[in-house]
Amino acid sequence: MTLSHDDLWPRAGSWPAFAAGDDADAVLLGVPTWRTSLSPTGAHATPAAIREALTRYSATLMGPPVVDLTDALRVLDAGDVVEPDGEDGIAATVARVRELADATRLVIALGGDNALTYPVARGARATGLITIDAHFDLRDGISNGSPVRRLVEDAPERERIDPTRIVQIGIADFANSAAYAARAADWGIRVITLDEVRRRGVAEVIAEATRIAGAGAGARIHLDVDVDAADRAAAPGCPASVPGGFAAWELRALVRSLVADPRVVSADIAEVDATADADDMRTVRLAALCVLEMLAALATR
Repeated sequence: MTLSHDDLWPRAGSWPAFAAGDDADAVLLGVPTWRTSLSPTGAHATPAAIREALTRYSATLMGPPVVDLTDALRVLDAGDVVEPDGEDGIAATVARVRELADATRLVIALGGDNALTYPVARGARATGLITIDAHFDLRDGISNGSPVRRLVEDAPERERIDPTRIVQIGIADFANSAAYAARAADWGIRVITLDEVRRRGVAEVIAEATRIAGAGAGARIHLDVDVDAADRAAAPGCPASVPGGFAAWELRALVRSLVADPRVVSADIAEVDATADADDMRTVRLAALCVLEMLAALATR
């Protein structure tokens, strides 16, 4: 569908391409992982779908004061990693993210399933990890259910993340096993369940999460936004989303509040299957809004 044009209502997205030597405030990178997904997925189609959805929105914050993010930030798009799955794909993703992380304050990786978290966090040289996710992602093996475990155990030693600097926000009932809950507890991962977030409120949870993940000198936090933490009514295009998850506004508030912390140097948006979304593409649109929330947070730092 062709969108209307109005010179006084500029659209978000369609940012200039990143080139070697560029500096930017934020850089987008598509990382369309999908081949090791535990459930059938078309997540490799999602980076392109998110880019298209961005053009349905403006880049303007109402404030006050009103801020046009296009004026406030230099945002570039580095395209997609080709075939990011497998050992060669992981190596290529790590290298590409590392290049971008040296040129920008925030790398935003568009997935793809949750397997992208493993190479993106490594490429960004993350020392701490915060996940917004209904699931632990601590499974054995190599899949979209294992990136957190892999960052603790499988990464080269200098790139491993201390599990006591990992915070998992939104872990949900009936979406995990007791065995993986025990693994998280044994490793010292801070688990903040969906119910705890709602009981304590976003501000208090964010303060604790950034304190833990951002511990130590030179801290660098990676944020994993697994959209299946959202209520299935808001995110039907996530294979593992369940009824009763975060409302769209809650997810957006968490994302903006976390990225406002300058120690967050990279983020990913994961587990959206654009090929399985509702007709109105509400899941993809929510993912696009999470990108804009990240940029809004960056502009306030």
